[in-house]
Amino acid sequence: MSTEAKRAYPGRSRLVGVVAALLLLAAPVPVAGAAEAADTTPPVTVPALSDWTPGSGQYVYGRGTRLVADGTAERRVAATLAGDLRAAGHGTVPVVSRGARKGDIVVDVTPARTELGKEGYELRAGERLSVSGATETGAFYGTRTVLQLLAQGDRLPAGHTVDVPRYEERGVGVCACYVHITPAWLENLVRDMAYHKLNQLLLELKVKSDAHPEANTWGYYTKDEIRRLVALGEKYHVTIIPEINSPGHMDPWIENRPDLQLTDSDGDKQLSRLDITRPEAFAYYTSLMDEYAEVFTADAWHMGADEYMLGSDFAKYPQVLEYARAKYGADATPQDAFIDFVNRVHAYAAARGKELRIWNDGLTGANTVPVTAGTTVEHWLNVATKPSQLLAEGYPLMNAAYALYLVRGGFHSDTESLYDQSWDPRSFEGEKLASREGITGAKISLWPDNGRGETENEVAQDTDPALRHIAQATWGSPRPDATYARFTARAAAVGHAPGWRDLTRVPVADGTYTFRAGATAFTAETRRTPDGYVTLKTADGCLEVRGGKLTLNVPLQPGTEVTRQACDAANTLQRWQLAPVAGGYRLVNAITQMAVHVSDDGRLVQYPPDQRRPAVWHLAAG
Repeated sequence: MSTEAKRAYPGRSRLVGVVAALLLLAAPVPVAGAAEAADTTPPVTVPALSDWTPGSGQYVYGRGTRLVADGTAERRVAATLAGDLRAAGHGTVPVVSRGARKGDIVVDVTPARTELGKEGYELRAGERLSVSGATETGAFYGTRTVLQLLAQGDRLPAGHTVDVPRYEERGVGVCACYVHITPAWLENLVRDMAYHKLNQLLLELKVKSDAHPEANTWGYYTKDEIRRLVALGEKYHVTIIPEINSPGHMDPWIENRPDLQLTDSDGDKQLSRLDITRPEAFAYYTSLMDEYAEVFTADAWHMGADEYMLGSDFAKYPQVLEYARAKYGADATPQDAFIDFVNRVHAYAAARGKELRIWNDGLTGANTVPVTAGTTVEHWLNVATKPSQLLAEGYPLMNAAYALYLVRGGFHSDTESLYDQSWDPRSFEGEKLASREGITGAKISLWPDNGRGETENEVAQDTDPALRHIAQATWGSPRPDATYARFTARAAAVGHAPGWRDLTRVPVADGTYTFRAGATAFTAETRRTPDGYVTLKTADGCLEVRGGKLTLNVPLQPGTEVTRQACDAANTLQRWQLAPVAGGYRLVNAITQMAVHVSDDGRLVQYPPDQRRPAVWHLAAG
């Protein structure tokens, strides 16, 4: 079904998934509840179990089930599992330290089980269910399999599996740069990633800065928002790696700092390019790194380092070549100054216990100075320097192929085609490698090139198949089912993670309401949109944010007015969230993620909620 069809008929799209899941469950693939010891086909999970040895009988989850965990690491895993079981509707399960009996779930961490590696686990199902790992993370992933099996029924076939990932890094990249993605959306993503055994989330975003308030253009995140997200990631074993892209794409940070902008030979300031020749620019960037370290705990830092000269070339900036020759001699190239900046950031990060990651397209081969050893290169674009060369030179390499991109209002990964091709992380843009040695893993990437091209709810729906596919392709066999339809039915059978929130729910029924906040009131016909927002149609047109400065085609300037425009079902700026709060609702635009504030003169204007107090609207039907 096309993306357009999914938007027009979301109910039908979900029904197709349910029907497909039922077809899979009716097929010879056994699911929880089957107890046929003769069938060697593994139970249904995503990623699929790589091996399964059937046993006799079955495991039955019931009211008497307890979690048995003896040890600090085991108790942490069990506590998380208990919360997830409760969230999934399986009741409250006590955690005890010993005395396993029939029906219990046993969690065990045994470091001597080195064959399981850092993230593998063994699961045994019989009269009781046991999950073992050499590490806490391994045992945790075993509990994700338990949750997926219990999502399909309370009776599991007896048997056991040893399940170990093929790749160390299994991830998702999200550019919450420029546009603001709601924390609730990101929390859903973290839960679903962990449920499917993905372990790395790259977030390019802006943290509201205390040191540089001039950089606090919307849409930033507060430090407390990031702390909560990072804590959730730690609980669910998802490492959240921050990125501030540099020295290109720096406009969110330096649009109000012309002193740090690279100046071309015509004297024009380049809003997106940091002047890598200035010590003040490096000091500014590293001070941002320090501030991010207050809220991000990952031992990695992503500096981007892509597209520095996009739409231009070094010839327009003679000072860059002068800098390079002054530091590296007469044979130096302008590219050496760029690599020098990368290496200085590497050294700064390393001194603080963090490994550096960069995109590959800046490595053109035009430099005489090498990138510092140990820098992880994330390969997304086919350029002159091929993946095999980067591996030969000793750089850890991650596959972030353009084929895995999902771009708002633009290119979407063709997951079905990738599945049918048995795509795996050895398949880079421009080159497929024979061996997986040196490849850290792979990830899908979400970019907001046209920020109003889709709402985040639409992005979530489009991302689901790609997320399940990358989980499968990085953990185990890239094509566990003969057809893509069977694989999507497998995914539908396990569903979403416990605690995953349906962000498409609308808290009021369709109808006509009077919206009142203090002395300000308007009447609007409220209708749910297919992606789970509402439109507000007044006598003068539909409410829309319009005007001010556009960023990625989105009016992200605080203070921009909410106006009435001709209603257009395709116009995402006319979609709104009704966010329940004490006393009523906040009205939040689905694209800008700014809340409506009533100005002193009675106008409706948008502001980030921490800049102006959002209006609280009381709704009266009729």
